[in-house]
Amino acid sequence: MGAPRLSSTPLPGIGVRYDMTTRDRQPLSVVAHRDGDRTFSVYRRDDPDACALSVRLTAGEATALVGALLPDHHTPNLLSTTDLGLVAERIELSATSYWNGRVLGETRMRTETGVSVVAVLRRAEAIPSPAPDFRLAGGDTLIVIGTREGVDAAATILGRE
Repeated sequence: MGAPRLSSTPLPGIGVRYDMTTRDRQPLSVVAHRDGDRTFSVYRRDDPDACALSVRLTAGEATALVGALLPDHHTPNLLSTTDLGLVAERIELSATSYWNGRVLGETRMRTETGVSVVAVLRRAEAIPSPAPDFRLAGGDTLIVIGTREGVDAAATILGRE
């Protein structure tokens, strides 16, 4: 068996759900909530729709668990945004968004929230450091970095229809 396949499903207003099946055919999922919490769930092998265990973790508990699972994942050259009080997150722009077809600068996102858009993912292309005159399109995924509160406010701005 090769590397495990991890699929993701956006959960509007909630966050993102990540699903995988282990080598032993055990279905697992993690919901990454927009507030930083994580819900880890294990499903029954005989009925993958039946949850056998579900545990909600705070952002700090999730970070501690990652440290236990990957104790050597920290390197001196790795910038950990959570240690600085920052989060990086993907925000998808819906096709019905008010911002579809408008330029990034019109959102006033950086001014209003302090959040920076560090890249935009469009189809199979990544556009790093988009300028204020970058024209947004439905289906774009914006990679943003800022405080938890700022990222939540940016998601609200981008969710405007």
